[in-house]
Amino acid sequence: MIKLLRLDERLIHGQIAIKWSRHLSVSHIVVINEIIKKSLLMAAPPTVKVAIKGMDDGIKLLMDPRTAEMSILVLVGSPQEVLKLLNTVKGIQKVNIGNYGRVAPKEGVEFRKTYRNNLFLYEKEVVILREILDTGVECIYQTTPEETPESLKSIIK
Repeated sequence: MIKLLRLDERLIHGQIAIKWSRHLSVSHIVVINEIIKKSLLMAAPPTVKVAIKGMDDGIKLLMDPRTAEMSILVLVGSPQEVLKLLNTVKGIQKVNIGNYGRVAPKEGVEFRKTYRNNLFLYEKEVVILREILDTGVECIYQTTPEETPESLKSIIK
């Protein structure tokens, strides 16, 4: 079972390894991003199994019936990836928007608008987040488990 789908451009890092994986009591982490595989594996917590896949292989893995018995945290690095997973993989019940936009690839000379301390978006990314909200899946902004979750809908109005 997928416990949480999180958008965090940093993918696996200290907050994931120490805070989120424990807070969610996950046994597995699936990262949809093969580009920096070796670094991510070194950053992963030793108490969980980690799979790092490209989008197509990640979807196949998450749709495998055997994952229903697992406790999975899925990490992606862009709003487009969140939307694709929501439209493809059944059973995702919650989306967490964490850190995004500070180090994500820039597009031209336009700056992203600041929505929260760790959330910076171009207008076209806001449009995608609205599409994510339209799926009906619960969507929150929360960078660490200790913070109070905030409805994404109230942030991007």
